[in-house]
Amino acid sequence: MGNNQSTGDKLLLAAIDLMAEKGYDGTTTKEIAVAAGVNEVTLFRHFGTKQKLLETAFSRYHYADEMTKLFNEGLRGELLSDLLLISRTYHKLMKRNRKLFLIAHRGSGSLPQEVYQEAGRHPQQLKKLLTNYLIAMSEQGKVLTSNAELQALSFMWMNHGAFISNHLNAKEPMPEDSLDEFIEESARLFARALTP
Repeated sequence: MGNNQSTGDKLLLAAIDLMAEKGYDGTTTKEIAVAAGVNEVTLFRHFGTKQKLLETAFSRYHYADEMTKLFNEGLRGELLSDLLLISRTYHKLMKRNRKLFLIAHRGSGSLPQEVYQEAGRHPQQLKKLLTNYLIAMSEQGKVLTSNAELQALSFMWMNHGAFISNHLNAKEPMPEDSLDEFIEESARLFARALTP
C-alpha cells in the first residue's frame, strides 16, 4: 500500500485482502489494523465496527457508481457497441473487485444483513440501468422488448456467469483474448436477438 493512500483507504484495502483470504468471521479488527499499519483504535475511530468497515468497502469499491457514469456519459445509442462497452466495463470492474465478490460469496450466512444489502445494491442498480436503457432504445425503435427487465437480467446473468466461471470455478482465469471473444460473441448474439 502506497504512502499516498489515506488511513481510511489503507484500512479498507487491508480488510478486503484479509477477509477475502480468511473470511469475515476469521478476520479480526486487530489484524486489519496491523496490516494497514495503524492501531486498532484508529480503525474504530474511522469506521466504528468491522461491519461498517466492510459496508464502506462495498460502497466505495464495487461497481454501481462507475456503471451509472458509463450509462449516463459513455453509451452512444448503438445497441451492439453499447452492449460491448457494458460487458467489457463489467468484466473489468468485477475483475478489479473480485476480492469483494469472494467475501460476499464465501461469507454466505455469516455476513451481517447490512453488508449483503450494500453488496446487493450494485447488481440492482445495474439491472435498473440496463432495463431503462432497453426501454429507451425500444422507444426509439432500435430494440425489440417484450420484458425489458427480464432481458436486462438475462444479459447480466450471462456476464456474471462468465465472471464466476472464470474467477471462481477455474484453476486459472481464461486468457484475456478468450474472454474478449466471449464478450464479442455474446454481445453480438444478444444484439441480434433484440434488433428489430
